[in-house]
Amino acid sequence: MRPVRLSVVTAAAAAAALTAVTGCAEKSDAKGGEGAIAVTAKDDSCEVSKKEFPAGHIQLDIENKGSKVTEVYILFPDDRIVTERENIGPGTKAKLTAEVKAGDYEIACKPGMRGDGIRQQVKATGGTVTKRSPEMDKAVAAYRTYVQQQADETLPKVKVFTDAVRAGDIEAAKKAYADSRIGWERTEPVAESFGDIDPKVDLREDGIGDLEKGQEWTGWHRLEKALWQDKKLGPETKKLADTLDKDLADWVKKVGTAEITPTSMANGAKELLDEVATGKVTGEEERYSHTDLVDFKANVEGAQKSFELLKPVAAKNDPKLVAELDKQFAALNTLLDKYRTDKGSYVFTSYDKVTEPQRKELSDGVNALAEPLSKLAAAVVK
Repeated sequence: MRPVRLSVVTAAAAAAALTAVTGCAEKSDAKGGEGAIAVTAKDDSCEVSKKEFPAGHIQLDIENKGSKVTEVYILFPDDRIVTERENIGPGTKAKLTAEVKAGDYEIACKPGMRGDGIRQQVKATGGTVTKRSPEMDKAVAAYRTYVQQQADETLPKVKVFTDAVRAGDIEAAKKAYADSRIGWERTEPVAESFGDIDPKVDLREDGIGDLEKGQEWTGWHRLEKALWQDKKLGPETKKLADTLDKDLADWVKKVGTAEITPTSMANGAKELLDEVATGKVTGEEERYSHTDLVDFKANVEGAQKSFELLKPVAAKNDPKLVAELDKQFAALNTLLDKYRTDKGSYVFTSYDKVTEPQRKELSDGVNALAEPLSKLAAAVVK
């Protein structure tokens, strides 16, 4: 799950990563000016400069004037996510470029990155849709195929994991755990657009944006704790395995209905880097299994897939940006390769063996990529 998962212990460690990632958004060169929608996020309000605007490509100029890290969403009336920008630190600004059809929407600010947020109803007017080039249509079609393939391939891997849980085989379940999550981590921005699927399968027990009071804890991380910390599997975990199978089967059925646009692909790539910065680099994501680097690699792969599909369009509009993204993706992948002996495998060093200086190096690599990646959506629609 992509909202920040910060326990008291890891909050300080994550602060530097958050500051760097959120700060890079200030430098975005997306089209703004008079046509942009200003969003002022505070701890108790979410101010929007325009409640009505033409359909097509829009830009939100976001400023967080509150005291908490926040995130801003554009939502369909049924709460599905059009797009979002997470991890906007206090006193910082961000730009969010999106493509919307005519209709009703909500803009939501979530101080502290939890709950339903503070919402404003807005409307996109006009009966026309943003025209796309054949290259853009090709990129969207290819990405839709990619996410469906990742989802389809996830189910059998999850079944290996859940079968081991049901059999009470702790070692076999541990071995299958990280592999079962790769497809999910590659396509998580799409997964979160389906509302309750993400919190059902990928919720942490505590931390900002995670388990709410009275909410049942299910999914991978509940089983992760049973395997590595509790070190026992019983009737309850067998039921949790059944629930995980069911919830992910529902996810696979919904993938084909996802709203995908070139800008949502670009924003999704940035979201995956935010996920790395706030969960994987800190060690908070896989706190019991220490398989964070597997998730880390899958997030980077998902982000890179979006970029590669959008590259033909972005290269025409901003060749310097594309060159920088090629360079930074290569650098981060080279850095990750230091933590596995076989580049064709997903067997990485246990994250509890990664030293603080090494984690800092990984964090720096993520931030070096996140800064130019925050500009991709704007480059696509120039």
